[in-house]
Formats: sequence, structure tokens, C-alpha cells
Amino acid sequence: MMDYVDFTKKQLLGRIESLEILNKELLKEKEQQTRLEYAWTGNLGHWYWNIKTNEVTFDPLKVITLGYDKSEIPKYVSYQFFTDKLHPEDYQRTMDSMLDHLSGRAKVYEVEYRIQAKDGTYKWYYDRGKITQYDESCQPLFLAGIVFDITEKKKMQLELERNNRILQEMSALDGLTNISNHRALIEYLQARMVESSHARTPLSIAIFDIDDFKKINDRKGHVCGDHVLVDLAAIIKSNIRDTDLAGRYGGEEFMVVFSGADLMTASRIAERIRRAVEEHPFSEGITVTISGGVKQYEGESLTDLIRAADKNLYESKRKGKNQITF
Repeated sequence: MMDYVDFTKKQLLGRIESLEILNKELLKEKEQQTRLEYAWTGNLGHWYWNIKTNEVTFDPLKVITLGYDKSEIPKYVSYQFFTDKLHPEDYQRTMDSMLDHLSGRAKVYEVEYRIQAKDGTYKWYYDRGKITQYDESCQPLFLAGIVFDITEKKKMQLELERNNRILQEMSALDGLTNISNHRALIEYLQARMVESSHARTPLSIAIFDIDDFKKINDRKGHVCGDHVLVDLAAIIKSNIRDTDLAGRYGGEEFMVVFSGADLMTASRIAERIRRAVEEHPFSEGITVTISGGVKQYEGESLTDLIRAADKNLYESKRKGKNQITF
């Protein structure tokens, strides 16, 4: 119970006015049967904010859930008692949500935020409220709302989002080599072509094919052939720039998209890859080489760009394999 012995007359009158406003709100809820008893998990009860006195009346559960004892709740609780505990990343968004409602830009105050518990950790709250009383000059006087602890729901939501991101990444990867698959390569190349056309920046691609790969499969078996594909993908990835994208175009063919690279730059990197493959000690002592074709983008269609790089690749094959044509 609040002790009023030391209150001045002015303070007592102010307290009486504040209680009358709160009582009016509670009576109105009862009469209009608008006080909804939510059965949702995490319901922490209703809250009421007297804007004039800046006093918040609330269900103690809202604070107890944060790890505080009921005896630690101050006699007078201001709006800032809660806002001071907001996560720094959520503070401005929460304030903006309240200001939007107070100014009439939003019909209700509604927001999800993290609030700091006594032990320093954060819980997620869903908060919703509305202006229920105005003063004589039509300025907001009183708000009523309800708050929920949605921490567990948020944990599940964030875990689901993380898993979805992983699935999305996996769907863009080749299952064997763990580099981009055909679909991801083409989508990326299309985006870079648009970017190159608009920004007038160079763009090139290279297509590589393992020389005599069928002989490796026939002589050493498909398991060995798979190991070669995995090793080759790793070699390509380790010899390109951070701005490039490597992927398995199909079968034993690989593609690299060189963003911001002209023909000579892309050709030098392609040659570096060819040499690294030739020098790599593959399993079972087999020697592996690749042929490649490089083409710079010059405004042609996607199909024509790939066809030109492919033509250069097969020119490398025709000239004896284990070389790069551009």
C-alpha cells in the first residue's frame, strides 16, 4: 500500500485525480465488456499509462517475469521505468511506435521489443495499447494496453529463420562439390550482366571441362571420379578472387563468373586455375588436366555469352587440351 502521510495537499489532489482516471477506465472496461481475457501463452496482463502524471499501473507479472521480486517494484512507476530497459537496437523503433499513435499517425501502439531482465539477459515482449481518454483540448490523457512475453515464440521463430537460410543456401549449392549449382550460377550471372550494363563495368566468364573424364570413371570407377570433381571444385574456389563466383555448370563442367574483370584479367585467373589443377596430386596418383574457354561480356544475351565461352572451350580441346582459349 502507498503511504500518503507525507503527501502535500497538492500531491494528494493529484493522486486522487490520477486514481479517478484509472477507476474511470476500469469501470468503462467492465461496463462495455471490452476487457478481453486473453488465453494466449505469455499473457502478462494489462497496463495503464496516465500521460499527465507519467504514471504506469500494471500487473506485477510484467516485472516479475524479468526476475524482480514484487517488493522491488517502486511505489511510483514511470513510463521510463520500462523504456530504460529496452534493448538499444529496439529503443528507437519502440519510441517511434508510441509517438506514431500519440500523434494520430497510427490507430494503435503495437510493437515487439527486447527488454532487459534483472540478470542482464533480454526477453521478448509483444506490447499493444490504445489511447482511451483525451483531455478537454483533445490531447491524449490515458492509454490502456496489454503485454505478452513472447520469448519462446521468438526463439522458435529465429531458429526457423536460421534453418530457412541454411536450406536456401543448400538449395543453391551442388550436392557433391559444395559450390554453386547450375541454377545459382545462371541467376548470379544474369544479375551481374544487368549490373555490368548499367554501371558499364567489365564482366567475364570461364567454362572449364575435365579432359578425358570418362576414362577416369571407366578405369578408376565413379567414386574416384567424384573425388576428382570435389578436389577440382576446391582448387577452382581457392584460386579465384573474393568477388568471383565458382559453380558446377553440369557433369564435369565448371563455370566461374568474374565480376569487374576484363578478358585479360579473367584469362590470367583461368590460366592460374589450369596450372593448379595440372600440378595437384589427385588420389590414386592419377593426372588430371582441364581445358577452358573465357569470354568477356559485350552486351549479348545470356545464351550467346555462354555459347561463345563454350566455343572457346572446345577450341582448347581441338588444339590438344590442357589449355585456355579466349
